[in-house]
Amino acid sequence: PSPHLRRRLHVSRRAASAAPLGADRPPVTLPRVWHAEVPAGDLGERIIVVGDVHGCLDELRDLLERCGYRPGRDTVVLAGDLVNKGPKSALVVRFAREEGLLAVRGNHDEAALYAKHRVSYYADTPPPDSYAYVAELSPEDVAFLTELPYTLSLPLPPPPHGPGHVVVVHAGLVPGLPVSQQEPSAMVMMRNLVRPEEAGDAAGGGGGGDGGKGGVLLPTQSMKKGVAWAGQWKGPPLVVFGHDARRGLQREEWAVGLDTGCCYGKMLSALVLRKDSPDMDVVQVPSRRAYQPTE
Repeated sequence: PSPHLRRRLHVSRRAASAAPLGADRPPVTLPRVWHAEVPAGDLGERIIVVGDVHGCLDELRDLLERCGYRPGRDTVVLAGDLVNKGPKSALVVRFAREEGLLAVRGNHDEAALYAKHRVSYYADTPPPDSYAYVAELSPEDVAFLTELPYTLSLPLPPPPHGPGHVVVVHAGLVPGLPVSQQEPSAMVMMRNLVRPEEAGDAAGGGGGGDGGKGGVLLPTQSMKKGVAWAGQWKGPPLVVFGHDARRGLQREEWAVGLDTGCCYGKMLSALVLRKDSPDMDVVQVPSRRAYQPTE
């Protein structure tokens, strides 16, 4: 977002706990604002939420053209994973920054920051060649990636005038937990929810606020156990997310998943919302080619 908008983002304070949220993240990679809200007056007439771009700049341009994107009148939000897998990761970051697009952070965006700063799992081991593009990131690009929040709230008018409150997150949210208590690892990695007794080692991605007690399910990035979190989310708000390319387009009552595997030669998808209507449209463009083998 522009510096003007960034100054006006609303901060939702992290809840204190014995193990502080984000303690597993290198401080140099953490944003100052974890949970941001766009002031209602700053939202465009339409909000175009785009799924995982993964370095596919040409397809992002194709999609915005297909949506009839109007700079200055529409707001574009990227649902995380701007980088990796596709051919133009650094250019996607630069395009998003220079065009004033909004975005939330994904696990691949965090990995790019780890590679750039040589921290976390790249502290002692050089990043693979696929991260060579981080050398092309300008200081402004790095700052843009660093300040991507984990969630972005869009205070749209309630039905029948609009779609109501919308939250954009990369991977998901754990039902029953306030946004301020969601673990960063869950917000960028989760796919499923499991009961505590079946979690085992699968529940990577952070636990519920009470460790699974009191009916709170645990998030896991694995799809082998449990159920997809999106079908368990009972809004409001409506949650729009990415990350889950294997399931593709997901349309639940209170959650919409937009990762449709563009980098694997499939589709790049957007959800188009309007301030003056509760209607929502999915717009898609085909990938120009497969940049990665299908997972």
